[in-house]
Amino acid sequence: MPKWKLVTEFSFNSAHYIKDYDGPCGRMHGHNYTVRIEATALKLHSSQYCPHPVMVADFRTLRWAKQDVSKGGLDHCVLNEVLPPEYETTAEMIAKYIYDETKKRLPADVQLKVAVSETPNSWVEYEDD
Repeated sequence: MPKWKLVTEFSFNSAHYIKDYDGPCGRMHGHNYTVRIEATALKLHSSQYCPHPVMVADFRTLRWAKQDVSKGGLDHCVLNEVLPPEYETTAEMIAKYIYDETKKRLPADVQLKVAVSETPNSWVEYEDD
């Protein structure tokens, strides 16, 4: 059976603080976040931008988070003010938030893995089997 894996990477800049954190991360600070999304499917799909079933997922759809906050993305915002309260602003929860929001934009059979980095040497990955 055929299987496709699409991979895209993008970045956005945002500020945040970790509530009740005893240390520097408890104060407002910023990151140049890097996000890597892997989308896997056994069949190809259309998208809101292309009516033909020729892609796993549209890159534009996967990269929604890199848009300016005024256009529904996460770029140049304070994450604590944009993410719902159930998502604390750790890298782990930011990855889960991006996963959850991206999953809503895709066909149900597309499998996702989201990786988020706050620094060049620290990554977190999230997927829901």
